[in-house]
Amino acid sequence: MENLLLSTAAAARGLSLAHLSEHTARYVEAGLQGAPNTAKAYAGDLRRFGVWCAAHGLEPLPASVDTLAGFVTHLAETDKKVATIQRHCAAVSKAHALRGVDSPTDDKKFKVLMEGIARLKGIRQKQAPAFSLALFKRTVKSIDAKTVAGLRDRVILLLGFTGAFRRSELAALNVEDLSFSEEGLIVNLAKSKTNQLGAAEEKAIFYSPEFKLCPIRTLQAWVQRLDRTTGPVFVSFRKGERLTDRRLTDKHINIIVQRYLGASYTAHSLRASFVTVAKLAGADDSEVMNQTKHKTSEMIRRYTRLDNVRQHNAAQKLGL
Repeated sequence: MENLLLSTAAAARGLSLAHLSEHTARYVEAGLQGAPNTAKAYAGDLRRFGVWCAAHGLEPLPASVDTLAGFVTHLAETDKKVATIQRHCAAVSKAHALRGVDSPTDDKKFKVLMEGIARLKGIRQKQAPAFSLALFKRTVKSIDAKTVAGLRDRVILLLGFTGAFRRSELAALNVEDLSFSEEGLIVNLAKSKTNQLGAAEEKAIFYSPEFKLCPIRTLQAWVQRLDRTTGPVFVSFRKGERLTDRRLTDKHINIIVQRYLGASYTAHSLRASFVTVAKLAGADDSEVMNQTKHKTSEMIRRYTRLDNVRQHNAAQKLGL
């Protein structure tokens, strides 16, 4: 009897540990995952890597250092940008981490190879351009907000710019994330690219004295049109401008921005322009970071689009 009890207890412990192992694996996988857009890009990169490996009779996972070196050399020789090559490597590294095996990206020789690719190809990335404040004001005022589509699109431009939102953040906004008051608007971000754990994160939006340029009053008018207290803020329409409950995707947000500002701009230009305009107006990095939620001043400098050599130049302050 005692032996039976012991064996039963051991079996119970075994089942408990197996159950715990399953849950642990789930949490580990969640910890290794990134933002949805990043995960989507990684999936495409891994498919490309797999196709290349199959064509050369090589094993993609786990991949040897020589295999990955051959792949990134192929990418470099086919004129892929450094940032694109680095993203492919990050995808391969993530795949190996999910399998619990060593990644060839950690090899010292491979790192030297990547440094050489960066030196020969250059690492300057194409960035979404920033628009001038004057252009933005003219564009927003020109939108016919008497139509449902025009009102929605004006809100997207105003909120995206004044809140320095990523397009994925705009697409993910819900009505219950908005808190209006006499002092302004507080937007609660449930999650963002740099806030994957869902920690409390807020953005403050302020009133503008000019109604057509006021993000808060325009948003309030839009929420009244929605006539609900929960669900997505930005949705699509049916014919006749009948509202649906279908949330706009980040791609839709991008299309809307380009429709008004032009094909040379993207939804990311709203965020980049916030940083540029704010810096030109004298805002310090900490003030900008409080809205963009960047973690370092280095990222603010990367986002600042001051391409005109006569702008923001210390040579104007020499006193000659």
